Amino acid sequence: MEASSTPKPLYGLKWRSSYWYATFVVGLGICTDWVVYYILVPVLPFQLEKLGYAAPSVLTSWLLFAYCAGLVFSTIPVAMVSERYELRQLPLVCGVLVLIGSQIMLMEAPVYWLMCLARVLQGTGSAMVWVVGPALLCDMTPTQFIGRQLGVAMIGQSIGLLVGPAAGGILYARFGFRGPCIFGIITAFCDLLSRFFLIDRKSALKYGRDPAAPPGNHEISEANTTGSPMPMRELQGQTTTPLVEPTNSDSSDTTQVDVDNGFGNKGKTQKEKEERAPSPSLIFVIVQFTKSSRGIVGTILPCVYGALIMSIEPTLPLHLQASFGFDSTKVGLVFLAAMGPTFISGPLAGHISDRYGPSWISLISYVASVPWWVLMIINNLPLLIVSFALTRFWASGIVSPLMAELASVSRGIEGVGLGPIVGGQVGASLSYLLYLISSQQIYYHVHHGWMVQCLVAIGMLAFGFCLSFFYIGEDPVLRKLLRFVTARGRGTKKRLGQGSGEHNE
Repeated sequence: MEASSTPKPLYGLKWRSSYWYATFVVGLGICTDWVVYYILVPVLPFQLEKLGYAAPSVLTSWLLFAYCAGLVFSTIPVAMVSERYELRQLPLVCGVLVLIGSQIMLMEAPVYWLMCLARVLQGTGSAMVWVVGPALLCDMTPTQFIGRQLGVAMIGQSIGLLVGPAAGGILYARFGFRGPCIFGIITAFCDLLSRFFLIDRKSALKYGRDPAAPPGNHEISEANTTGSPMPMRELQGQTTTPLVEPTNSDSSDTTQVDVDNGFGNKGKTQKEKEERAPSPSLIFVIVQFTKSSRGIVGTILPCVYGALIMSIEPTLPLHLQASFGFDSTKVGLVFLAAMGPTFISGPLAGHISDRYGPSWISLISYVASVPWWVLMIINNLPLLIVSFALTRFWASGIVSPLMAELASVSRGIEGVGLGPIVGGQVGASLSYLLYLISSQQIYYHVHHGWMVQCLVAIGMLAFGFCLSFFYIGEDPVLRKLLRFVTARGRGTKKRLGQGSGEHNE
């Protein structure tokens, strides 16, 4: 059978399918998600109070709760569809369209329950970014750069936290509630354009380019695009399989099937198509996932991060207003000042994680965070702003190694696909849900509520430190220390034995 010809190259194939452009798209998606979310955090209590609602802070918490509920309940269906049909770009495009629609609904909602529904839809759109985005980036990035690229992409979170609250306060003061909403819609539209330009790995392989190959080997030879199968890396793995040598065309095992089903299968052999395993069921993924202690811990640790974020952020505007008389604009500026250091910590932690593993940098980040949470208890404005900025610096240093760890667990457990990433996302979302409600209750109904919230965050840091010490990384710190102590003990015994022998002589 005549081999199929290579499709005509797409415009900008090289840069549109590069892992750096994928990093930009995922980072912009994360930035857009956080801008759309946080741009209304400083202004929702003031807007609800302006509309005549009683207890605006409680109603604000329920609006944030509605967002997290949409995020939790959409995560698993999004992951299942993405894995079942091997989709990456389409869910990202659908996600940003849902974000735009939710912003329009929230802006025009005449009643409170419709605002809650808009926030649920916004959570659904965010789930498509947080589940599919990291998976896309892991698919398209060479193994040795995954931690670094995830760290760079997480700069989008810092930009979103930097721009969102500040822009929300300023635009609300100047244009009212529509101002922040329209700004979020414009940001989401720019994000949509970047996602349309993206060429994912599955599509790039059809044009003879593998963005996940080692540097300098992205281009696939012509022979591999016109007859023999391309070197496909499994989506949940990170290693490149060897090229399949062409054999006699009369052999039924290697009969070429010149069919393109839209998933990059042109040129696949009949045997490969017959042996292609179906996507595993959700129960299978859960069973395989629970067999790994690293997988379970990788699901729990995002809960710690979510608790750190949500332990004070819903009540920080209220604390600043009650203690220092801040309005929405000044609250936004505090968030603006606090997010600057996170531009450095994410990429730096990702690079260190790639080079030395995620365990040490995670432990350092947990320990270094504790003093600044203690100092936040003191009722001093400059100290509060500096401490808040440094807690965000070290919290951002936790995220990149954690995401790299989830990707590593996904590669190490056969058949789970996006399971670890989904588990981490569900864990983080559940912690958001719990702390959105509990933080308000603690702040209002517990004596010295602000201090109690900071102490709870310190307790969560201690919990995360213990889990990271015992389980994070292919070679956890505990195992390294045990080997070190054992080796020292053997060396001491050996020296004592030699000294005893010399004395007897």
